[in-house]
Amino acid sequence: MKWLPFLTLFLVLSLGLHGQKIGIKSPNNKLEASLGSSGSGAWYLTVNYFNEHRPVVAIPKIELGLSRSDQDFSTELKFLNAGKPRFVNEQYTAIHGKRSHCSNQANELTVFFENPSKAKMNLIIRAYNDGVVFRYEFPEKEGTFVVKDEFTSYTIPDSTMRWLTRFNPANEGLYSTQQDGNEQKDWGYPALFNTPDKACWFLIHEAGLNRTYCGTKLSNYGEKNNYKLTFPDQWNGRGTGETQPTVTLPWKSPWRVIMVGSLATIVESTLVDDVSEPSVIAKTDWIRPGKVSWNYWSDNHGTRSYKTVCAFADLAATMGWPYTLLDWEWDSMGDGGQLADALDYIHSIGVKPLIWYNSGGDHTWVNATPKDRMLTHKNRMEEFARLKKMGIYGVKVDFFESEKQDMINYYIDILEDAARFEIMVYFHGCLVPRGWARTYPHLMTYEGVRGAEWYNNGPELTTTAPGHNTILPFTRNVVGGMDYTPVTFTNSQHPHITSYGHELALSVLFESGMQHMADRPEGYYMLPDAAKNFLREVPNAWDDTRLMDGYPGKEVVMARRKGDNWYIGGIHAEARGNKSKTLKFNFLPEGQKYRLTLIADGNYDTALSTRYLVVDKDSELAVNMLRRGGFAASLQPID
Repeated sequence: MKWLPFLTLFLVLSLGLHGQKIGIKSPNNKLEASLGSSGSGAWYLTVNYFNEHRPVVAIPKIELGLSRSDQDFSTELKFLNAGKPRFVNEQYTAIHGKRSHCSNQANELTVFFENPSKAKMNLIIRAYNDGVVFRYEFPEKEGTFVVKDEFTSYTIPDSTMRWLTRFNPANEGLYSTQQDGNEQKDWGYPALFNTPDKACWFLIHEAGLNRTYCGTKLSNYGEKNNYKLTFPDQWNGRGTGETQPTVTLPWKSPWRVIMVGSLATIVESTLVDDVSEPSVIAKTDWIRPGKVSWNYWSDNHGTRSYKTVCAFADLAATMGWPYTLLDWEWDSMGDGGQLADALDYIHSIGVKPLIWYNSGGDHTWVNATPKDRMLTHKNRMEEFARLKKMGIYGVKVDFFESEKQDMINYYIDILEDAARFEIMVYFHGCLVPRGWARTYPHLMTYEGVRGAEWYNNGPELTTTAPGHNTILPFTRNVVGGMDYTPVTFTNSQHPHITSYGHELALSVLFESGMQHMADRPEGYYMLPDAAKNFLREVPNAWDDTRLMDGYPGKEVVMARRKGDNWYIGGIHAEARGNKSKTLKFNFLPEGQKYRLTLIADGNYDTALSTRYLVVDKDSELAVNMLRRGGFAASLQPID
């Protein structure tokens, strides 16, 4: 009986509500989504989080509604009825991500409305143990319309702490910390909040985006504490494409996602993938996560040199990484060889090549070649067939610059055509994840983050990286693979101020189905043996993920499991003085001892120290870190 959904339908006679209120609870009864109405026929949703037997209003008010080119569905909506609640219960396996065995379990309720002209709109609400999602549905069987606006908006009162990133089409901004809505901007996803009483965290995102809609962002230009879903701007994609999506009935919107609970609940959640469509790829043995050597960070023109390409292929072979990426300028390679020669060499040492493409078209100002080979179905089919014959395993496609509906179609076109040739895909200069890695598991990762590449773009990341790195595990990386291109020990055009221990920890803290290791070969070869072995062995696709401790902008410690082995990464952002952290291993199974290899900061930023210990679930261990420091650890069970 514990899984039976909770439903209450009742009339609220209070003059302040003027209408009906409908609620549904999560399977564990800790979350409740309640639908209420004002007197004008406008409807709103609230989410209650029950923390230690007292309710906490996680999100005070979510206003609802849509406007279509033919009519409005935001006010004067008449409640017709609520359907019978159903229990969603689905198990699925993820090839890469934070957890391999995932559970999609929720209580779902559909509420039926009509507007004054008798046109129908439904609201589908699900309450999960780790959040609430909802979507709109136009159930009628025919008609094509433009969605003029979506009125979904989140009211966030002052004194709610918020971590927001200013929207740009490449999604490469820094997160800023705010306690009110005084800064009025376009904000990108995901957005993280902590209630004024500190009792509840929630993260706002969207999932299940497909060809029938555009990507959205959050804007608070009107009422400062009202974050409204907003369509793309006309200037995105150099003015190409329509800003308002066109829908053909019957139609369902993307899911509006609110993860709710503790920080650990947020970090460990797979809700974005859970609500997305199941995999459309039947045969998946060709989809193989792995680490990649990448020459762009240390040498922006590295792929132009055959010798540099070979050196990075040697790095991958030496470190046991399966892949090396040929980034832009591979079509003008010289310095002793051309593309065919490089591919021959890469294959001869047992490494698998990946290759870069410009997305092409009028939507991007970037003219780097090869351009337009991904742009049309004909070109893609010809190019993917050629790449398959050349033994190339994946493509990195760059510079999308828009989230309009036409660009969402383009992303999905690339994924569907690449799958026909068993070629993996990585998007760069792109949107942040919306759950596509479940539907198209050969989508290995996305950029959509201010990553290590920004050490080459200016001095800003030098000073902001320590704090930025501690925010990303609670925000951007929660919702899907994130190719930050981490773990760099040498300097590129602008220096690090993070320690070697901090950089090593990023191999665990940052999840990406293809993890591009960005440093030059000597940056890895010069490491002590323990650190080199760690980078040889650390996985980048996980069976489980646990947040051990942390607070965005200050510190984060995470444990991830692959098979029977656990890996831990920890960093902090403090600029002064050393920091000691006590690790507790209570996530380990009872009665099992583990061999622990701990690699932490040494006596100075570019030094590492290694300890070998035996631990079990009752063990505690103090770890010392330098300023802006960190550590990494591996745990292997002892038979």
